[in-house]
Amino acid sequence: MRHRDKINHLGRKYGHRKSMLSNMAASLIKNHSINTTLAKAKELRTFVEPIITASKDNVKFSEDKAGSDEKLKEYYKIKRRNANRYCFALLRDKQAVKHLVDEVVPKVAERNGGYTRILKTFNRLGDNAKMCYMELVDFNPNYSNAKNTPKPAATKTTRRSRKKKTTAEGGEATAEPKAE
Repeated sequence: MRHRDKINHLGRKYGHRKSMLSNMAASLIKNHSINTTLAKAKELRTFVEPIITASKDNVKFSEDKAGSDEKLKEYYKIKRRNANRYCFALLRDKQAVKHLVDEVVPKVAERNGGYTRILKTFNRLGDNAKMCYMELVDFNPNYSNAKNTPKPAATKTTRRSRKKKTTAEGGEATAEPKAE
């Protein structure tokens, strides 16, 4: 029976699974996208999204909001330090944490969750495993440009030919007969 068994163990022991998810999360944050199996991507999503949410404390608790209040500045400094420590404890990669704070968080600061996208691709040739492409949502130029650019106005189309109107020298519009 599988009562209360909600964790996908991915066929690995606890330590191996934790290290694998940490390495995959660091790669996702540094490269903004990775190719992996669908099961690993679904498990990675539950691992990396709380890290990004916690790292948003660096933006939320900036010293600019504190103004001249020294106690508030100290409080914000402690909150930022704790957010960095939490992220480093899970990622275990200084460069990934730095990249997360400097590049990823400013782009996703206004987003309330849903930082990753999973796009299913082909099955792997060797073992027919379901593969996917996992990416950070705000870093794909194909999707982000599609939102920002306005769609061109749709022109009316018809299956019948329309009579073309031309202006004569007298300024009147006349209809030309359809050439057949």
